[in-house]
Amino acid sequence: MKPLLSGSPAYFILRLILGGLFLYAGILKLSDPEGFAMTINLYGLVTWRMSTLLAYAIPTVEVITGLGLILDLRGALAAVVVQLLGFMCILLYALYIGLDADCGCFGTPRATDNDPTGPLQAFLRDGAMLIGCAAIYWQRRLGGHIPRPLPLPFSKLR
Repeated sequence: MKPLLSGSPAYFILRLILGGLFLYAGILKLSDPEGFAMTINLYGLVTWRMSTLLAYAIPTVEVITGLGLILDLRGALAAVVVQLLGFMCILLYALYIGLDADCGCFGTPRATDNDPTGPLQAFLRDGAMLIGCAAIYWQRRLGGHIPRPLPLPFSKLR
């Protein structure tokens, strides 16, 4: 049982799924940064100017960390966990104030029949992804999987 759960195929598939989700979400947001800025602005946590900046920064980080997780680069899993925890805190805030708006997690809905994801569904989905991150960490510990060091230009920062 241990080799099945901590073996290389399971480790690769889980990294591919989680990294792919972050990559896909980031690309969708980057395809409509103005719409994502409006979604960020709905939460009322930052100014409009900061919303527009975050509409580019958040998805860029998602794309980079998604690729890093797929490629099994050191630090990518921690960056994904930090993002998920941040997103979950914001979603808890949205639930607290009773905001029933689309989270913008996978881009901006194009039409009203798009069935937008509310804060509770997004919170539960992020929780499931956080469990996936814990599984990757567990696989690293039990399976002996060691993430690759960062590419050469960044390796001097350690």
